[in-house]
Amino acid sequence: MIRRRSTQVFSLAFLDCICCGFGAMILVFVLSIGQHDQDKLKTIESLRRILASQLAQVARINTERDDLTRNNSNAAQRLAEIRLTNDRVTSLLDELDGRIQMEKRGKAALAVDLDDLQKEIAARQKRADNVLPNIKPTPLGVPIGTTNYIAFVIDTSGSMRDASTGYRLYQSIQRKIADVLDVYPEVKGIQIVNSDGGFVFGNSQQDWLPDTTDTRNRIKNTLRTYDQVCESNPVPGIVKVLQRLYKPNDPNMRLGIYVFGDEFTATADAVLQRLDQLNPAGPDGKRAVVINAVGFPTTIYADIPFDLSNTGVKFGNLLREIAYRHGGAVIAMHDLY
Repeated sequence: MIRRRSTQVFSLAFLDCICCGFGAMILVFVLSIGQHDQDKLKTIESLRRILASQLAQVARINTERDDLTRNNSNAAQRLAEIRLTNDRVTSLLDELDGRIQMEKRGKAALAVDLDDLQKEIAARQKRADNVLPNIKPTPLGVPIGTTNYIAFVIDTSGSMRDASTGYRLYQSIQRKIADVLDVYPEVKGIQIVNSDGGFVFGNSQQDWLPDTTDTRNRIKNTLRTYDQVCESNPVPGIVKVLQRLYKPNDPNMRLGIYVFGDEFTATADAVLQRLDQLNPAGPDGKRAVVINAVGFPTTIYADIPFDLSNTGVKFGNLLREIAYRHGGAVIAMHDLY
């Protein structure tokens, strides 16, 4: 009889199989964990790249924002400058418009004055008593011989000076004054002042100089180098002569004033009124002081259009009226040489 071997359920081979199965499961589990970590790493790396890109975009946006802020600030500053410039231009335009309107009003007033002047000249030309006496003239045409005191009022401003001679008085001006001195008969007193009223021989000389050959030569020599520059307005000098040198209480005094100049910048009415007060007309209409003038063309030239506002024209108009009222004459020189 054959003996059978007893069967064992949990044999060594079975245990090996079971262990191998568990090992395989563990391996699969371990491998699956590694793959999951790699996916996580990839995701993290992708997130890092996205974050870096976002940070770069944020940095770019911040830079663009700063640039925009600076541009806005510059634009605002530029806008403020433009507004300020616009305000200045507007102000200048308003001022220019005001000046234009003033010039228009001035021209209208001058036109009226010119019309009145033409009418007055026409009326004066019809008067028979306007004929001047036949008096022997100097080489300049200014009458002499009716006065026993003479005073020269000389404009020594820059326009009366010659740059080619170190800004001394023009030679022609010196010659014209010398002509008057040479031909004028002897008088009781003589004096010379500049247009500001300053005495050419010093402020202490506030009375008449004796009329001698030495005095006349001294005047000529002094004018050759006289460097005192004054305003181009003869009125203060005329007023100084009438106030300081003229003696209205002396019935024997016959004063003649000779003005040498080229310009006048103020208005004539106040000047004429002032001189009427200082040298009033007598009952016969004559005045004690005779005022003459010699004008030089430093601001009037043939190639410049005639303009009543020209300072040389204003000088001629003023002295013409002064000479007419005060019994003198006005001579206009044609050149300076």
